[in-house]
Amino acid sequence: MLRTFASLFKNKETRNRILFTLAMLLIYRVGSAIPVPGVNAAALGSQIQDNSIFSIMNMLGGGALERMSVFAMGVHPYITASIIIQLLSMDVIPALTEMAKSGQTGRMKMDRITRYLGVVLAFVQAYFLVYGFDKRYGILDTPSVAGYLYTATVMTAGTMFLIWLGDRISMKGIGNGLSILIFSGIVANMPAAFVQVYNILAGGTSQSELFNGILQFVLYCALYLAIIIFVIIMETAVRKIPIQYTNSSNLRGGSDITFLPFKINSASVIPVIFAQSIMTAPQIVISFFNTDLYNKLSNFLSLTSPTGLIIYAVLTVLFTFFYTDLQVDPDKIAENLGKSGAYIPGIRPGTETRTYLRKVLNRITVLGAAALMIVAIIPYLLPMFTSLPQSTAIGGTGIIIVVGVAMETYAQLKGQLTAKQYKGFLN
Repeated sequence: MLRTFASLFKNKETRNRILFTLAMLLIYRVGSAIPVPGVNAAALGSQIQDNSIFSIMNMLGGGALERMSVFAMGVHPYITASIIIQLLSMDVIPALTEMAKSGQTGRMKMDRITRYLGVVLAFVQAYFLVYGFDKRYGILDTPSVAGYLYTATVMTAGTMFLIWLGDRISMKGIGNGLSILIFSGIVANMPAAFVQVYNILAGGTSQSELFNGILQFVLYCALYLAIIIFVIIMETAVRKIPIQYTNSSNLRGGSDITFLPFKINSASVIPVIFAQSIMTAPQIVISFFNTDLYNKLSNFLSLTSPTGLIIYAVLTVLFTFFYTDLQVDPDKIAENLGKSGAYIPGIRPGTETRTYLRKVLNRITVLGAAALMIVAIIPYLLPMFTSLPQSTAIGGTGIIIVVGVAMETYAQLKGQLTAKQYKGFLN
């Protein structure tokens, strides 16, 4: 491990990128602790942690929401805008579809549109968030329309600053900037979560209770590690389909065979975010207008209740198939194989290839959807049978994001070291 860090810092460019990323993360963490002027964050108390709607947003933001900091919104509005634009570019809006096919120029235009949409979503979400919190918990010192607009503007500016910060990390640092920011927010809460779990499990007064509590804490850590390993396997598992090239002009030669990899979980964490949004959006809107209806709907759709958890699991599976179908197009893959003079051994080019690819994709997506569902419901299933609070439960969106970003950053650093003729991380 010491050799790894030494090899990283031997290269000046890599060292500067790491230091720059750490400096940007320091700015992010400092900003997450600065509350919006005129907001009484203490009024929220434990309401955030007890509410499954906002606890996820708070976790992804590193606790910024419960402090009502200038970065309370995080980068979630921009991510939502990105997903919306991506879906609309799938032959829904012809103009966006043309931009998606126009190369670098089109992508730059789409990115500009995404940012404009992100500003709108951030302001709308911030306004209703502040309005709802103030009506329920009285967080503003001087509640008024002007106060709502001012607070929403500050929070929107914080979100856009984070997007700019993420862009700087992507350009001058390591990894994907926005992913690194979300990663740091989740990891920042982990030490406090482990301390809280230890205090709960090992809080007994007698020696036997203390010993049993420590043993349970060790089992908790082991289970946490097992889930991380499971997520790593899930994220790296692929189904390799053999591809043979028949075109003699192909660089691989006429008889070479390569493989077309299909990831078991092509949708990543997006289905979980979709499922959470579908379940929480109606509750958030209704909570501002009808408290009685909100309470009934919240009890029915709560992720801490069996009915809500079942609906959440079903939505996760459905969205996994939906988003995988958007991400992987068997028709286009079959068309590209035909153009490059390639075919699947034993499968005729054209219609048979498309049918075969779609069948394989559906089969492996069943495994990916089941694995994603298991990881997603663990944080809400475990507190039903243990004394652990939901805020410290194992698994879920957080681990998937942390593992995915860590693996992506690891691959990028390893590639940089390989390019500089270093041996690598494990040597």
